Amino acid sequence: MTTLYISHPVFLRHDTGPGHPEGSVRLAAIETALAAPEFQGLRRLQAPRAEISRLELVHAKGHIERVFAAIPQTGHHFVDADTVVSPESGEAALHAVGAVCLAVDQVMGKQARNAFCAVRPPGHHAEPDAAMGFCLFNNVAIAAAHALANHGLQRVAIMDFDVHHGNGTQAAFRRNPAVLYVSTHQYPWYPGTGSAKETGVGNLVNIPLPAGTGSAAYRKAVTDTALPAIDRFRPELILVSAGFDAHRDDPLAGLALTEDDYAWITAELMKLADRHACGRVVSVLEGGYALEALGRSVAAHVRTLLLPSPGALAAAAA
Repeated sequence: MTTLYISHPVFLRHDTGPGHPEGSVRLAAIETALAAPEFQGLRRLQAPRAEISRLELVHAKGHIERVFAAIPQTGHHFVDADTVVSPESGEAALHAVGAVCLAVDQVMGKQARNAFCAVRPPGHHAEPDAAMGFCLFNNVAIAAAHALANHGLQRVAIMDFDVHHGNGTQAAFRRNPAVLYVSTHQYPWYPGTGSAKETGVGNLVNIPLPAGTGSAAYRKAVTDTALPAIDRFRPELILVSAGFDAHRDDPLAGLALTEDDYAWITAELMKLADRHACGRVVSVLEGGYALEALGRSVAAHVRTLLLPSPGALAAAAA
């Protein structure tokens, strides 16, 4: 089994307007980085269009209707102060959900060992009844709900390493012990949630970090808190909200990670997936706004996903 890469041209047509940080150039930077010969082993699929019923796994019908009613025939419309939609934004959002659900299906069906979904718009700020923070629908939350509803799983873990707290994902699962949500994020920072005191029903692990946190402190926090929490939970599937805006070059926050840190945390999550989840990891793009750093960071993440599993390496060495 190999690593699956899912995207779609419609994601480039989700137009957020001139100067908006969450622009189509982000996906172009990722496509350029993953065009290198070392990524020829990726199995590439186009994202299908999700049915509305997939959105209803997480979102209220009223929210879904409001989002699609806001899609303009021409130009741009602001859903909130920084969340913009344009004529093809609704189609992009449906294909983003289609991408993550297909990735879950492929990984659970053993057609791929793991997957990375390069999607727009991102999702982890979208709450069950509200769009915000560049996000319309919560892709990773829908992936988790889909896995629980359609693949008979009892425990799904979500690791969110975006620099911003995934308030929407937390809101979706704060009372659901079948989902463990673990987040490392700058705090205090947008959107203002993510205190360590926010623990849900024991299924939320928030790891707030001060501005200026660099590699050593970040890795210690992950090693001391995030990884043990996931290990204790024994997930049958690990989902990743893969935001790369904690990079030291990113303009929208103040952590100081490098692409090596993204490779490291990816490898650590793969070890846990190998231990508890038959190696199953599905990663979903969130933030990352410094284009060169984004390309390098995604390359480091996907390069690590392509590596043989720890179990396979141990078997080969035996």
